[in-house]
Amino acid sequence: MTNTIITVFGGTGFIGSEIVRVLANQGYTLRLAEKYPKRADRLKFNGQVGQIIPFACDYSDKGIAAAVDGASYVVNCTGILVETGYRSFMATHCYIPESIAKACAKAGVKQFVHISALGADSGESDYAKSKLAGEKVIQKAFDNVTILRPSVVFGPKDKFFNMFASMARVLPVLPLIGGGKTLFQPVYVGDVAEAVAKAIQTGSCGVYELGGPEVLRFKELLQRLKIHTKQRVALIPVPFWMTKIQAVCMGVMPNPPLTVDQIKSLRTDNIVSNSALKLTDLGVKQTHMDAVLPDYLERFRK
Repeated sequence: MTNTIITVFGGTGFIGSEIVRVLANQGYTLRLAEKYPKRADRLKFNGQVGQIIPFACDYSDKGIAAAVDGASYVVNCTGILVETGYRSFMATHCYIPESIAKACAKAGVKQFVHISALGADSGESDYAKSKLAGEKVIQKAFDNVTILRPSVVFGPKDKFFNMFASMARVLPVLPLIGGGKTLFQPVYVGDVAEAVAKAIQTGSCGVYELGGPEVLRFKELLQRLKIHTKQRVALIPVPFWMTKIQAVCMGVMPNPPLTVDQIKSLRTDNIVSNSALKLTDLGVKQTHMDAVLPDYLERFRK
């Protein structure tokens, strides 16, 4: 274990937990900034005694400054997919990252690694716009920034394949929103975590777009899901306007499976551009979906 401290914001989430595991294996001392630090206790098992330290942070400027103080590197993977009454896209994806970046500048942090989203610079949704706004403010506030833009992230606790597999358990059909033509380039959560580690090891700054080895349409992703779960569910094309009406109705639910803003996101392809810096530029080998999906989708088989 080294004395190099890395502060991680959002370390208990789906992507954050994997980042913590990878960085702990490399011997860094990790400070997990959490509003409710008890949630981070389960991650202590990824390292030696005293290596992974939950740190109470209320996400105020003062709290963020305290979490960053003394750290050599900072990683931010805070994010939400659905807005709630007390958490908005702009607050989570723009204002908090800006405060972290300013704290990094004052504390003399070597490098700030920020998890954004693929399509942030071209998407029409409020989600994408908030991600792009966050990128701009942190680049203005701090010089040594690495921005990672992953496509749809898959892994044992993802909110894509798990959600649709759960829906297929109780529904006879799954909707192909907009005809299922939107392109995606799913990336494995472990590869995203490795990209963070490689960026820190090499000091690589800039904007990287992270995608897996396959580019598939939304329809093809659900077909791949059916192959690995053996679920007999029909895939029915549904136009955007009809899905939007359904999403409006679902909006009254505490945790809606689909929102109007997500439908807006599906109007734009989510793939890595040819000119972008990629996973391979960080020395990370892309993991194929078929090497991972069977392990955690097997539980959905009848």
